[in-house]
Amino acid sequence: MTYSTFFLDLSVILLYYFNNIIFMNVSEDNSKKILIFSIAYIPFVGGAEIAVKEITNRINDIQFDMITLKFNKKWPKFERIGNVNIYRINTSKLFFPFTAFIKARELNKENKYDIIWAIMANRAGFAALFFKIFHPKIKFLLTLQEGDTLDYPKKQIGIFWILLKPLFRAIFLRADFIQVISKYLGNWAKNMRAKNPIEIVPNGVDLEKFKSQISNLKINELKEKFDIKENEKILITTSRLVEKNAIGDIIEALQYLPANVKLLILGAGLEEEKLKSQVPSFNLQDRVIFLGHIESQEVPQYLAISDVFVRPSLSEGLGSSFLEAMAAGIPVIGTPVGGITDFLRDNETGLFCEVNNPKSIAEKVKILLENGALRQKIIANAKELVVKNYDWDLIAEKMQNIFNKLL
Repeated sequence: MTYSTFFLDLSVILLYYFNNIIFMNVSEDNSKKILIFSIAYIPFVGGAEIAVKEITNRINDIQFDMITLKFNKKWPKFERIGNVNIYRINTSKLFFPFTAFIKARELNKENKYDIIWAIMANRAGFAALFFKIFHPKIKFLLTLQEGDTLDYPKKQIGIFWILLKPLFRAIFLRADFIQVISKYLGNWAKNMRAKNPIEIVPNGVDLEKFKSQISNLKINELKEKFDIKENEKILITTSRLVEKNAIGDIIEALQYLPANVKLLILGAGLEEEKLKSQVPSFNLQDRVIFLGHIESQEVPQYLAISDVFVRPSLSEGLGSSFLEAMAAGIPVIGTPVGGITDFLRDNETGLFCEVNNPKSIAEKVKILLENGALRQKIIANAKELVVKNYDWDLIAEKMQNIFNKLL
């Protein structure tokens, strides 16, 4: 073998390995990457947080990174939860749009994101907007999960709303795609003059968890714990104890119902003390049970000892708690507001009560407790609706399709 042949062969070998290394690097660089902006995330649990977790856990061919707030000093600045890399920043909600924007610029230098994804048109939406302004070629997906009344930005900002309204509207205008969890929020996006595609993909339900049978032993144990007698009927609400959920109306409705009807309240919030002080004023101390915050995995067992789910909301983005109760076979009563009307059809999948009307709540409760045929029809229809339209596997598939449109 001549020297020239040797070096030629060596060059071919080196070129072969060099090309393979380059190919590997290109392959890695070509992996699709999405950066999520969210004010809160696990271990904080709400509808939006659960949605992101359930969706990303089912999508394995995309790298998901998230910038969120570090609410607790004990929480790590970085960790991986499911399929999401979590970057927590230590700042206030007020400054989140600016600090998250700076962090996003830093992460983008390394990751070269294909999509930025804002969870709600709040401060997370502002952070995504700022990033989009400086990186116009990166696609911007906005998810609307808002459950408060749609004038909440104006209420929060007050007199400064006049100045910030154009900037707030820019979140909708600059988004390349808007995913909403209800028709109600889709109409809001249109009213904010969004020009790009809007698609409804609701939150889902963990069907395996909420359809599972709770043992008679556990049911009897809970009934004994809360001194629930055989002839007693249980209303249940699983809600943040905030004004928009109108829990006080359910408490007041008890005075129009027989003495054997009790109320279980699962949840915590700003209105808790006010609601507790309301109970003695109606002499209902033996009929209202506050359980405080209950972990999501424990909710099905409380639904299992209940007869009717009630939430007379003043506003609602969708209402995942309704869907969970429906999956568990508990008939629901709600108000015809917000996203509730997407799944609650009066006398078909639930009953509507009037807003701010405790007597109306009591009337609907009586119907479900006394009309067995209607009750069973509503339970069957509601279960079928949830299984057909709100399985998380189906929801994740729809979100994957949206990502693919933007990639």
